[in-house]
Amino acid sequence: MLTEELYSEIEVSDQTALEVGLTKDEYNLIVEKIGRIPTYTELGVFGVLWSEHCSYKNSIKQLKTLPRSGKRLLVEAGAENAGLVAIDDNWAIAFKIESHNHPSAVEPYQGAATGVGGILRDIFSMGARPIASLNSLRFGEIDVPRNQYLLKGIVKGIGDYGNSFGVPTVAGEIYFDNCYNDNPLVNAMAAGIVHKDRIISATAKGVGNPVFILGSRTGRDGIHGASLLASREFDESTEEMRPTVQVGDPFAEKVLLEALLEMLDAGVLVGVQDMGAAGISSSTSEMSARGGVGMNVDLDKVPLREANMSAYEIMLSESQERMLLIIEKGKEDEAFVIAKKWDCPLTQVGDIREDGILKIYRNNKLVVDLEAEILVLGGGAPQNDRESKFPEYLKKTQNEEIDLSTIQDNKLEIFKKLLNSPTIASKHWVYEQYDSQVLTNTVSTKGDAAVIRLREVPGKGIALTTDTNSRYVYLDPYTGGMASVCEAARNVVCVGALPIAITNCLNFGNPYDPEVYYQFKEAVRGMKDACLALDTPVTGGNVSFHNESQSFAIFPTPTIGMLGIFEDLEKRCTPEFKNEGDLVYLIGNNREELGGSELVKHYFGKITGKAPILILEDEVKLQNLTLELINQNIINAAHDTSEGGLAIALAEMSINKSKLGASIDLGDNPNLAKLFGESHTRIIVTMPADNQSKFVELCKEFGVEYFELGSVQPNNLSIKDAFEINVNEIFDNYYYAIERKLGIKE
Repeated sequence: MLTEELYSEIEVSDQTALEVGLTKDEYNLIVEKIGRIPTYTELGVFGVLWSEHCSYKNSIKQLKTLPRSGKRLLVEAGAENAGLVAIDDNWAIAFKIESHNHPSAVEPYQGAATGVGGILRDIFSMGARPIASLNSLRFGEIDVPRNQYLLKGIVKGIGDYGNSFGVPTVAGEIYFDNCYNDNPLVNAMAAGIVHKDRIISATAKGVGNPVFILGSRTGRDGIHGASLLASREFDESTEEMRPTVQVGDPFAEKVLLEALLEMLDAGVLVGVQDMGAAGISSSTSEMSARGGVGMNVDLDKVPLREANMSAYEIMLSESQERMLLIIEKGKEDEAFVIAKKWDCPLTQVGDIREDGILKIYRNNKLVVDLEAEILVLGGGAPQNDRESKFPEYLKKTQNEEIDLSTIQDNKLEIFKKLLNSPTIASKHWVYEQYDSQVLTNTVSTKGDAAVIRLREVPGKGIALTTDTNSRYVYLDPYTGGMASVCEAARNVVCVGALPIAITNCLNFGNPYDPEVYYQFKEAVRGMKDACLALDTPVTGGNVSFHNESQSFAIFPTPTIGMLGIFEDLEKRCTPEFKNEGDLVYLIGNNREELGGSELVKHYFGKITGKAPILILEDEVKLQNLTLELINQNIINAAHDTSEGGLAIALAEMSINKSKLGASIDLGDNPNLAKLFGESHTRIIVTMPADNQSKFVELCKEFGVEYFELGSVQPNNLSIKDAFEINVNEIFDNYYYAIERKLGIKE
């Protein structure tokens, strides 16, 4: 017999609140809002749902300034488990990016693996079948043994989970900088396709409808993962938090996917919510709040992996591969038949009530009696305006002169050293551990963005990329925020796709530090302006604060996941040189800017100088021109210039099966800034000589500067008055640098 008298296993005070990640002020606010002392289980639920990771209490006001709706967006940012973008009248793409930084630092293999599992569940909980996985990774310097351990463990975790689940990993980026030594960043992105008639909401509806858990049993793994591990800095006790990292099972997730999608096709589902951060606590409260209803949940019915788990532990567990389902009353038997077919456990744990109250029971006792709305993002959780202050370090770095006269190496040696830089060098050792071809929809992973065909919509395709250069954000948060969006869009444009929308993963330090909060606000402001200029609204994402240790604070790292669409997949472009004699042009600007560059980092050991300029009007013109050049078949190669500047971009275009290089003229005795500067808003393109006049005509029509650089030639890349090098030597320096750093190859 269930009792309605509230029961608390442990006496609660403001000191107890500190132990679950709340502040004393937040505890007092809770007491004020509910009019009593919370039970211990209730306090734990508040601890996870009002944590930084779940409530966005220090970021939501800034996030609301971003453009969050658009003509192709089917749901507003943050309204569902993932963003949803229409690609025609019948089909849509669900996509999202999220962080799993802190778990990956503590337990790299499982932290990264469960990051992949979590983002995939966000996609298929919308009714979409996952078709692509991406990632953005940041590590400390590669010659540090612990960073090598983290790199190997994280890469293996991503590969093992994605490969076993059966989704292609198609794109990503990897950077190496000192600031990530203790705090690597693991940002996982996924995309899926769904028919508009099969979209399912994470909303609880229908009084009396039964509530089910589908998937794995609940254990003690992941408890306090959101409230403590993901919402604080690293310190000497971090290693003790290893048990808060979840353990993944990709094979269990595969059957969870198939069972869920078959239930959706059978018409038995009313609502679906992934059990990610905060587990049962978040899924029950968020679904209830969205639907304006409540739930009765009996924790005695939750399938457990371990005996004697308390209500607190069950509610806070972040065990993987679980979903909360609302099934239409009367269709339970159909659901059980499907679950049995897929050998995927399905258990009823409660039902929907009409009053908006969440009532949770354990051992026949009421342990939670709260309004769902008070727990969730935008409901009762605080929404803070944090103090911001112009960072002291910027007063120095933005005015610091870079004395290039101290560099004694010749230009060829500089070029080779940059090719060998882990941030620039080929990441094939990483990507070859990922299956990029499973499902057979992957057209290309070699360009500036991945290209995926959509079998459901013949002739159409999508482009996907993850991008940001945190060095630029560090040197100028506003311009760096703009640049992150613009580079992602530029990469999508270079393969021939129209940028449509973004998802973002905002990785920053301690929001209570005014200088860090300045970085955050300014980066968001820059992202907003770029998204408005490019018409790429934000579909959702994730904020990850507290990426700091006792020794290091990360650079502000707003990772952008960009979606582009091909109306005609035949109109796509790749970066490599195609034919001997093709003309090589630079379109966009030709400024000489070395601030924050790989050259300055390599030779001066720091990130300093003025960040490259970015003019949004010029960026829009460049991207529109490039798409027109590709659509009219005027150019046959396009490549964004980024880390390492023009010289490195030309080298990357020289790595091709035909062993084609180029003869380039940048003027007499080109300086290091011209060769290796990293200005924004420029793309290298190639074309047959017969297309030159039409190319020039279009450049003038779109108002974009153009510079003839030279022509494609066999075997060598030569830059007048700088260096000449065989393409085989470029390949050897670029392709095997990571393996040599890891001691895998001599």
